[in-house]
Amino acid sequence: MKGKHEGECRNFIKVLLSQHGGLFVCGTNAFNPLCANYTRDTLEMTGEPVSGMARCPYDPRHANVALFADGSLFTGTVTDFLAIDAVIYRSLGDSPALRTIKHDSKWFREPFFVSAMEWGPHIYFFFREMAMEFHHLEKVMVSRVARVCKSDLGGSQRVLEKQWTTFLKARLNCSIPGDSHFYFNLLHATSNIIHMHGRDVILGLFSTPPNSIPGSAVCVFDMQQLAHVFEGRFKEQKSPESIWTPVPDDAVPKPRPGGCAVQGSRFSSSTTLPDEVLNFVKTHPLMDETVPLLGHKPWVVKTMGRYQLTAMVVDTEAGPHKNRTVLFLGSTRGTILKFLMIPTGDSVSHNSVFLEEVEGFNPEKCVEDSPQARQLLSLSLDRSSHTLLLAFPSCLIRLPTSRCHLHSRCMKSCLASRDPYCGWTRGSTCSFLRPGTRLPFQQDVEYGNASSHLGDCDGILQQSLLIEPESLVSLNLLVASAVSAFTIGAALSGLAVCWIMAHKPSNRRHGNSSQSSLQRRERGLLSNGGGMGGSVLSVTREGGGGGSRDGGGGGGGLSSLKLP
Repeated sequence: MKGKHEGECRNFIKVLLSQHGGLFVCGTNAFNPLCANYTRDTLEMTGEPVSGMARCPYDPRHANVALFADGSLFTGTVTDFLAIDAVIYRSLGDSPALRTIKHDSKWFREPFFVSAMEWGPHIYFFFREMAMEFHHLEKVMVSRVARVCKSDLGGSQRVLEKQWTTFLKARLNCSIPGDSHFYFNLLHATSNIIHMHGRDVILGLFSTPPNSIPGSAVCVFDMQQLAHVFEGRFKEQKSPESIWTPVPDDAVPKPRPGGCAVQGSRFSSSTTLPDEVLNFVKTHPLMDETVPLLGHKPWVVKTMGRYQLTAMVVDTEAGPHKNRTVLFLGSTRGTILKFLMIPTGDSVSHNSVFLEEVEGFNPEKCVEDSPQARQLLSLSLDRSSHTLLLAFPSCLIRLPTSRCHLHSRCMKSCLASRDPYCGWTRGSTCSFLRPGTRLPFQQDVEYGNASSHLGDCDGILQQSLLIEPESLVSLNLLVASAVSAFTIGAALSGLAVCWIMAHKPSNRRHGNSSQSSLQRRERGLLSNGGGMGGSVLSVTREGGGGGSRDGGGGGGGLSSLKLP
């Protein structure tokens, strides 16, 4: 294609979903997206391919999300070559095809889709976009969650025909509390909806903008609290010059806009809603309140790092009893950070314990080693094999979820690691503990101090796992460098002095007489100065003769001093 590189004009798979025992696949198809069904075992195409427009982006660099729910395909992507028309689209089911309004900045403004998931009667879309509710000269990117009803049938022929009547969105609040909140505005990844301590929650990985203090954070949101925000007040801008304000309750029409139609009610279908309600939804998609983070603070915060965290997977069934939560965070440098999440007494917040950092990128298995080649495209967890799958531009790497062998012969190191995947077994070794194992073992995941009474592991080489090892220098290396620098510097200085002295011109005609004359004149000046009320006389050398005492043949005696 004209204006594109050859590497871009290929078929990049952007949608891969399980459907009816087979696979539903969509690809860019050299900027002509197509979708088709394939058998799972033989990967043979079944049926005819369908257009990928509004289901798959044209450009492989454009973000998209997709899932099947109630027999229909829900997608978040762009519908055009230039990625101007962003859309949430429903298709391929018994329900009518619906989309968001085209080219309306109140609905979407340069969105970057991150994930989509089904919860209750809604489909939730997580993304980031340019905010329109702030009056700043520069663009402000914020993270959002939007939802639509699965039962939405579109509006009437007058308003929102073949368009969503239940589309609403709210801002996600991931921040450090204080007098002035410190926000992590850019959403990069989310977990699936997981059940923890009686709550349905979702974890999100956020970062600061590029022009801010570098930092990443993991924030957790309660789905009940998230859904409650969509029952709150709406936000509006009455004129292009006015600020955004909450909509008064008495200005909201009935039935409440954005709700799902209920069978048996007065309005059992969205197509029968009054025009007033449909127009309100069309012009007021933004909620006033933000979605609060669970526990009022992030679970994990990492600032001032040399790389950004962009990928995340969560194992809520870690350890032999499947009762531990481990968080794996992937960075732009290809490394994996591993955290243990320990719940506090209120079961709302968690304390994070950094376990280790693992180098995920393998130059020997990948084509090249460069910053672009190290970009982590995706991170997933294979629970059956207890491994992580890391996708890079040129390779796929499999990593174990634990490295118990690093502590294989040291009980103190094994227990102090607090790794729920590892335990000290009867064979006097640190071993991986499979779920449900009946072998006796020792662990100290909760506190990590049960090994304090044990002796150090002399003679055992242990790997030091640091957040940023490249920013630290060994003390031995510093001492050796300082000694070497001093020794070499002294030797070079001595050689330089010897060379200068050996090549310096000498004047033998003045010889000792010049030296004695200099001494006599110095004594005379000092003796004369002593009779001037203790004043100090400055004595300088004429002609800049390079500092030689005999003047080097350049008229270099002391300057004549005239006394009053």
